[in-house]
Amino acid sequence: MMAMALPNPLRVALMGLILGFGLSACGINNVPTLEEQAKSAWSEVQNQYQRRADLIPNLVETVKGFAQQEREVLTQVVEARAKATQVRVDASTITDPEKFRQFQEAQNQLSGALSRLLVTVERYPELKSNANFLALQSQLEGTENRIAVARRDYIETVRAYNTELRTIPGRWIAAVMYPDAKPMETFTATAGSEQPPAVKF
Repeated sequence: MMAMALPNPLRVALMGLILGFGLSACGINNVPTLEEQAKSAWSEVQNQYQRRADLIPNLVETVKGFAQQEREVLTQVVEARAKATQVRVDASTITDPEKFRQFQEAQNQLSGALSRLLVTVERYPELKSNANFLALQSQLEGTENRIAVARRDYIETVRAYNTELRTIPGRWIAAVMYPDAKPMETFTATAGSEQPPAVKF
């Protein structure tokens, strides 16, 4: 008994379905999927740094009300915040080593200025007990924790993406299907970060 031949449009559709499943199983979508995950993680890093930048003016104003003589430290914080928010970042930042370095450097300077401000607060017991300052300090501490988590998540997604671009078959697939795909930059430890900060609350 002869097998019945499939009509031509049905045969084409079936071949397309089989080809689609075969391509999805071979990892052809890994590069764009991992790239989107890394970009999403980068957006969260930016979001948390912006949250910190938004908290700083209120913190500076609260400290200023109690510690007028600490003008230099307050000025350093305000200037560092201004510099950090002036660094332009977008999706291309994560594939441009120089832009990424500028962003990280500006954020590190702001972190250092904030640390100096919080150390200065130790000299003002009435400020340390002020409800507004305590609320801002708590929000800032929570934001710093969120920044650390967002950076960790970003580093992991970039590791997966960069590994896909450098290993086979991802390397071949990227060369053929995604020739514009570039390795992404990741955070490095700040110089001296191996020493815990001497901050007491």
